[in-house]
Amino acid sequence: MTVTALPTSRLLDPAARAEREFALTDAPPVEATPVPLWRRALDSSAWRQAALLALLAALWEIAARAAGNDLLLPTFTAAASALWEGLASGELLQRAFISLRLLLQGYALGVALALGLTALATSSRWGRDLLSSLTAMFNPLPAIALLPLALLWFGLGSGSLIFVLVHAVLWPLALAASAGFAAVPETLRMAGRNYGLRGPRYVAQILLPAALPAILSGLRVGWAFAWRTLIAAELFFGASSGQGGLGWYIFQNRNELMTDRVFAGLALVILIGWLVERLVFSTIERVTVRRWGMQR
Repeated sequence: MTVTALPTSRLLDPAARAEREFALTDAPPVEATPVPLWRRALDSSAWRQAALLALLAALWEIAARAAGNDLLLPTFTAAASALWEGLASGELLQRAFISLRLLLQGYALGVALALGLTALATSSRWGRDLLSSLTAMFNPLPAIALLPLALLWFGLGSGSLIFVLVHAVLWPLALAASAGFAAVPETLRMAGRNYGLRGPRYVAQILLPAALPAILSGLRVGWAFAWRTLIAAELFFGASSGQGGLGWYIFQNRNELMTDRVFAGLALVILIGWLVERLVFSTIERVTVRRWGMQR
């Protein structure tokens, strides 16, 4: 097979490669096909979740009526009525306020200590070894197991509950934040240093945004651990200074064999956890890491 190369002069000759101009015509308009309402409902995750919740409620109602024992398993309608009555009377709201106030105090203190340990771990090898050793020892330890010791140290008060909440938040958040900072690419670090970023500006503009997905994951895990630790501690610990939260509300109604109120308290615990996840963490994630293209 022989390939003949054209001379360079012919390739550069305008006559040898005459150009043509074509007039472009407008494309015909495309009419948008309206999406049916049922299709939009199926594509919405909110509708799917609502449908699943309605299905679970129906199954609960059927199972409770089949069991025929309100003491062991009240119907969904009875539990929903108890929840509404508790919210309308303000009792459940007061209990939830007590629990959330303690939770926010312990959570804020745990986050501050976790970020301090993470800063120490990222600044020196000794700090990294210290954090690794402490998380290996204390992270597997359930926070509720420290409650008897906390009662000896801090007495019958909110200090004992805050102590176990700090333990529940501190270690998972410190571990996640440290892993996030360690996973920042070296090219990104070099880019920040080339722009002259040093100290707090380097951390705030380079390290913190890059590690934010891991930090958010640690905040989520710490919140979940703290919330369930608080409810369990209130079940065991009872009331603080004559006031009890949602865990104490559940414990009291269990002793009085008012199972519908027990389910109402549990439903409010689930509802508060769901609202915090949707309104706080999902919003932060949507306006930061998802907008920045760091997460799908």
